[in-house]
Amino acid sequence: MKRLLKSREIWLVLANFALLVLIALRFPDFVRPSNLAQVFNDTSLLIILTLGQMAVLISRSLDLSMASNLCFSGMAVAMLNAAHPQIPVSILIPIALAIGLALGALNGLIIWLCDVPPIVVTLGTLSIFRGATYLLSGGAWVNADQMSPGFIGFQRVVALGVPVLSWIAIGAIGLFAILMRWTPFGRSVYAIGVNPVASVYAGIDVGRTKFFVFCISGAVAGLVGYLWISRYVIASVEVASGYELTVIAACLVGGVSIAGGVGSVAGAVLGALFLGIIADALPVINVSPFWQMAISGVAIILAVALNLRGERRPGRIILKPTEAA
Repeated sequence: MKRLLKSREIWLVLANFALLVLIALRFPDFVRPSNLAQVFNDTSLLIILTLGQMAVLISRSLDLSMASNLCFSGMAVAMLNAAHPQIPVSILIPIALAIGLALGALNGLIIWLCDVPPIVVTLGTLSIFRGATYLLSGGAWVNADQMSPGFIGFQRVVALGVPVLSWIAIGAIGLFAILMRWTPFGRSVYAIGVNPVASVYAGIDVGRTKFFVFCISGAVAGLVGYLWISRYVIASVEVASGYELTVIAACLVGGVSIAGGVGSVAGAVLGALFLGIIADALPVINVSPFWQMAISGVAIILAVALNLRGERRPGRIILKPTEAA
């Protein structure tokens, strides 16, 4: 029982449940199963991005360029669809994935070959990718009337009573759970986060592993680029501006350590859902958007404080104070 209570995931489940109870006291219809399913669907994009960022953080890195990657990839496929509406979604989605993968690989190569800190590289590519989006589009928008019905309608298709967007998020959760827990690559990512120097002696190529981690985060951003544009039916240079901070916040709330080596898929998903519930519920109960930001900020600070407290290990006392004196 004590071991169960020490689990971050259990406390996150309880925090989400307590949040739903508080919201239900004010707005009971919010906790109806159909509405909770809609909340999950609304949070699906954040969940997918959070999983990509989780892998980066566990490897003791940080990807600040995910939202800019998303913007560029989404704009590219939106413009392609506007120019050639006959191209099916089954081809546009792999194109978006490939674009995102290429941008993520660029981050990974610079970090690997030039040995530059990830935060510096991705802070630079954050602006580069956003600027490239402007050059690609000329500052113009791609609106709903320029997009084909198939481009817009794909993720709105319902299968077995669940929207395709939710199924994509569920598939991503399962894929990352297998990747991070049951593959040598996933174990290498955790090892690098815990101790990169010891990982080298264990035969792990730290640079190459980080390169593949950034490829994964880039591919995730590329996929969400298409999903974001088709969901909100507008592509512009400002798409997802600043959203990388929300993704990092979801990771931290979910117990993923910014120092690396700690985190889980379940925790990342629960952290994203926590922020998603706040985003969906507070407007319904007439809470000011400023309070929404404040509540999210408090949740982040508390999550980081609890994570740091949980990661501390008591040192061994060799000399008592009197003996030391």
